[in-house]
Amino acid sequence: MVWYALLLAAIAAERVAELVVSRRNLAWSRARGGVEFGAGHYPAMVVLHTALLAACLLEVIVFHRPFLPVLGWSMLAVVAAAQALRWWCVATLGRQWNTRVVVVPGASRVDDGPYRFFAHPNYVAVVA
Repeated sequence: MVWYALLLAAIAAERVAELVVSRRNLAWSRARGGVEFGAGHYPAMVVLHTALLAACLLEVIVFHRPFLPVLGWSMLAVVAAAQALRWWCVATLGRQWNTRVVVVPGASRVDDGPYRFFAHPNYVAVVA
């Protein structure tokens, strides 16, 4: 159980790192006239993502869920692949990447990296 709590803590730390990158990129986008869409739902998304991580830990603690190797290791592989895809998105978009939906006037659509295969690969990673 300790290793699971550490994994969730690592994921939480990674999400905080994403928020730091996002805040920096948001300032960059706004300085270039970037317009945010869906700002009203952003706080709910932050709560949802935070609650999801907390619920993962609470489920194991409250219901005494055992580690099932076949399920556990395969899901760890899915988490690792999803994180790799998320950071590939971050690297590909560079300063245009954000946890918010921000459109910078005149910025061209990115169509390389994972965006060659999916219009919104970051959402694929989030759903995984």
